[in-house]
Amino acid sequence: MARLKDTYTKDVAPALMKKFGYKSVMQIPKLEKVVINVGCGEAKENAKAIDAIVADLTKITGQKPVVCKAKKSVANFKLREGMPIGVKVTLRSEIMYEFVDRLFNVALPRVRDFRGINANSFDGRGNYNMGLKEQLLFPEIEYDKIDKVRGMDITFVTTANTDEEARELITLLGAPFAK
Repeated sequence: MARLKDTYTKDVAPALMKKFGYKSVMQIPKLEKVVINVGCGEAKENAKAIDAIVADLTKITGQKPVVCKAKKSVANFKLREGMPIGVKVTLRSEIMYEFVDRLFNVALPRVRDFRGINANSFDGRGNYNMGLKEQLLFPEIEYDKIDKVRGMDITFVTTANTDEEARELITLLGAPFAK
């Protein structure tokens, strides 16, 4: 279960220390958390959509997600303050490493015509963002049981100070970046 975490301590941390010349092991960047977010604009008409998303994210991550509510009312979108508009889950420690391992080794290779993930989606502070177009990439989701194909945003939050350090960390964790 914690294969990736063991790999981090044995292989990734020493490789990063050697490449960037850190003086202390506390300077080595780590993966702090992974946040998965699913926005759902249709939830204002269909209340069951949020329940379906919560069920799917629970199966994918093994952790119960939080329903996000609108902070402001927007008349053009027919949105009122307090209405549920999305779902998110924050993964840390063992569950996070297990999810990252399944994402890179099981889910992403199932994408049709997959050539790698975008290497330019770093935010300048060492965090990486990516999006998936459908939840069917994960083997836990059965095609017959879903009501609608939905995408999700995945954010990798690291302790790295620069994008270069974060890119190296995520590459060593197994991210299939496009060449």
